[in-house]
Amino acid sequence: MVAWIVALILIRFLFSKELQQSSENIDALQQLDLKEALEDRRTAMRVLIVLGVALIVFFIQGVLNIMPAFVALSAAATALIWIRPDIRETLGRIEWSVLVLFSALFNMVGGLDGAGVLEGVAHLMRNFSEIPEVWLGILMIWVVAGLSAVVDNIPITIALIPVIIELGELGVNAEPLWWALSFGAGFGGNGTIIGSTANIVVATLSEKTQTPITPKLWNRRGLPVMLVTCLIASMFFYFFYPIFAQ
Repeated sequence: MVAWIVALILIRFLFSKELQQSSENIDALQQLDLKEALEDRRTAMRVLIVLGVALIVFFIQGVLNIMPAFVALSAAATALIWIRPDIRETLGRIEWSVLVLFSALFNMVGGLDGAGVLEGVAHLMRNFSEIPEVWLGILMIWVVAGLSAVVDNIPITIALIPVIIELGELGVNAEPLWWALSFGAGFGGNGTIIGSTANIVVATLSEKTQTPITPKLWNRRGLPVMLVTCLIASMFFYFFYPIFAQ
């Protein structure tokens, strides 16, 4: 909550010039009807129901002893069977460029892993395993944040899970490191346009407008937000470490 509030204040400052600009046609804005944007309310409700059930199952998938991938694919299949959309139209509306980009990102992470880069990061973290655990967690926040901004926070998270497990086997308390991984991946993904799935989707959709989001524009706004929120996470991690270590 603290990071969110500070990020909002920072964004308000970073976009102060844009937010001060008034609309050229306020009357047209006031006449917009948000309900008209939802063309098929019945389909939307069905999708929301499936999505809601999927989110609940995600929380209890450990108890049910099923994989998250199974939950996601089952939800997608259920939605398709229930709604029965026109397949050709559906395939035509898919953002294939986004899917290809993510495939390339995961292939790139696989290449980094095969080249030994991720193993080098793991060795680097192991070398710091003897330092105080609170500083090890803060170091992980910033390392994960930097890697997430360069590659993408999802594959980096998957790649560093074995590192934390191995550190736990070396006697390090791994419980706070999971929090550090979460903070670093979550906040680090805001740094660049390819740092997070949501970033790429929004940037791709913005290309259809008159004001597309460019990597340069994102970096000028995203990097400050990333650095400030990671700093806040580091401060909270340090001062409330006993709670994270439970």
